[in-house]
Order: sequence, then C-alpha cells, then structure tokens
Amino acid sequence: MSLILCIETGTDICSVALARDGELLSLLESNEGKQHAQNLAVYVDEILRENDIEVKELDAIAVGKGPGSYTGLRIGVSLAKGLCYAASKPLIAVNSLESMVYVALEDYEAGIVEIEDMDSAVFCPMIDARRMEVYCQLFNSKVEPLSEVQAHIVTTDSFIEERSKGTLVIFGNGSDKCKNVLPEGDVHYIKVVPSARGLIKPAFESFLKSDFEDVAYFEPFYLKDFVATTSSKKIF
Repeated sequence: MSLILCIETGTDICSVALARDGELLSLLESNEGKQHAQNLAVYVDEILRENDIEVKELDAIAVGKGPGSYTGLRIGVSLAKGLCYAASKPLIAVNSLESMVYVALEDYEAGIVEIEDMDSAVFCPMIDARRMEVYCQLFNSKVEPLSEVQAHIVTTDSFIEERSKGTLVIFGNGSDKCKNVLPEGDVHYIKVVPSARGLIKPAFESFLKSDFEDVAYFEPFYLKDFVATTSSKKIF
C-alpha cells in the first residue's frame, strides 16, 4: 500500500493531490497565479486534515519537477523537500509535461475532452515560456516519449510531420499562442491544464520501483537559466 502526496506548482495552477495505490483520494487546486507561496502549505494542510492523515503516515511525496515557472517550481520543490526532511520520507520527481498527458488521458476517459483516433494520436503538452516560446515534448497514447523536452519557438513550420498525419493533439497554457500560427485543420486543440492528479500514476510507478531523488541535492528542471529583469517603472 502506498499513500503519496502530490504537488504541482510549475504554472499558474497551484495543485495538491493525495493518492492511495495510484488512485486519487483528494484534490485541491486554484489558478490564482502568483499566490503559490501563500496557498501551497495551506492546501497541503487542508488535504491532510480532510483525510485525517499526518505527514508521518505518508509513504512518499511527489512533485512536478518542471519545466515551468522558475518561481513556481522553487516553491513546490522547496515545500516537498522540507516535508521529506521533516518526516524522513522519499521524494519522487515527475516530468511536468508527462503528467499533463496523464491528465489529458484521464479527461478523455471521463468524456471531458474528445480525441479522434486515440491509438495514433501524438500528444504535445505545452507550458508557456513567454513570447512565442513554449516548453514541450511529444508523447504517444501510452505516454511514451517521442522526443526530448525542449524550449521551442512556435512557427508555421512547427511539428510539420505530426501535422501532416493529422494526429497532433496540443494542450496546456502554451497552446493559445499556437492557434494563430498552426491551423486547427492540422492540429487538434483540447483544454487540459497541469494538475497534481497527473502525477499520481507516474509517482506510483516510481514508488514501486523505489525510484527516488536525493532530497539534499535535487533541483527542479528549469530547462532554461533564470534571467532577472529590471522593471521599467520608476519608483521615485
């Protein structure tokens, strides 16, 4: 038996889920944007209280490792590592793009989204990386990677091979910038956003294999270096 707390904070979504043996028990999330630092610990506390569970009773803690927002990832990973340290629990890291595919498949099975020709579909979860750039990766319907994670600048030539086959399914908060560049005739757009529930299955598989991170040295997968900018607004 496994009881795993899952945390996803790599985008505007702040999401916490509790799962037992790969099945969702509880989910708490919001899309309030830059409120992760205020909300995350509260959500973790609430979800544990609702299920009458203490941190010491967890078997592991899973976190979306990125790519995604630098600040959001730092907040999620910092809390996850802190809980692991405090309760001597293993840490599991999940590719945030991969977890979005699990959300898409779950929504498909629930009839929330429609996907034609599921067996041949190529999934392309996207996370906004500003301007016309997105973090993305291609997967098949078995959630097997077909490409590496990349920072991709969207152009009219993007994903030509997949578009020519009519099997490309795009989703995530980076997908909106594609709609004026990649026509819907070649691409199937669905509304799917990151959620901690997408971490549940891959985290459970990692738990069964004892595929854990080194809590002391683990860092989020930023993909790109953080660049600080100076505000153009004059304070004085």
